[in-house]
Amino acid sequence: MVTLSPRVRSLGVGYGLGVAGAVLAIVLAFPAVLALDALGVASVSVRLAALFVFGQYLPFMAFPLLYLRWRGFDWAGVREYLGVRVPSLKEVGVVGAGFLAVFALTLGMTLLITEVLGLPTAENSTAQLAQQLPRIIPLLVVASIVVIGPCEETLFRGAVHNRLREAFDAPAAVVLSSALFAAIHVTALTGSLGARLTTIVILFVPSLVFGTVYEYTDNLVVPALIHGLWDAFLFTAIYVTVVYGPGMSQAVLPL
Repeated sequence: MVTLSPRVRSLGVGYGLGVAGAVLAIVLAFPAVLALDALGVASVSVRLAALFVFGQYLPFMAFPLLYLRWRGFDWAGVREYLGVRVPSLKEVGVVGAGFLAVFALTLGMTLLITEVLGLPTAENSTAQLAQQLPRIIPLLVVASIVVIGPCEETLFRGAVHNRLREAFDAPAAVVLSSALFAAIHVTALTGSLGARLTTIVILFVPSLVFGTVYEYTDNLVVPALIHGLWDAFLFTAIYVTVVYGPGMSQAVLPL
């Protein structure tokens, strides 16, 4: 019998959790959409709500929580393992600093790739929907903070990063979990393979910030807030640009 080293096992389990969550999101969301089609439900708000439940809460939050329960953690242990608590005043400051870091670094990387290197970027399917139906953007702004940020951070920082952290040091865990987080978004992007790859590189940057602040604070709420606020900011930018200005740049993508 082959005995895997702790690092190989940690990497396999951590990445397995991330990939399984992404696959589960597709497996659950697709039938939900088909069911709504069969029932004749055309409301965009209802369809989005179903996607939030079956494409976010169940695969990205419920799934990793059940995994931790399967590992033997009680609910108090799960909360401690993830580091879920009300942010302190200092941590609120970290949220603000983290948001500004995401803004500056993402803008810099985007300009480098699109303006200096002249490489194309892909569009996010949700961003496209928001541009076509700006009336749903307020819902997406709220969902960014209460659904997308908390759910995606529970899986990729809470489960994947922490599982990697059991065998790797902090910098390695941040880089490895961030790489997976960015790569998983390929399913939500449209465009050529090259455009998708350059966009994944851009998405890798804010993910590094999420992982770094998680390591610094050991509080999952902090990266979840930064993540949610960043997506909310991008959806708001889409709304302002579509309603009051020219077409939205493809370089700006919700995470």
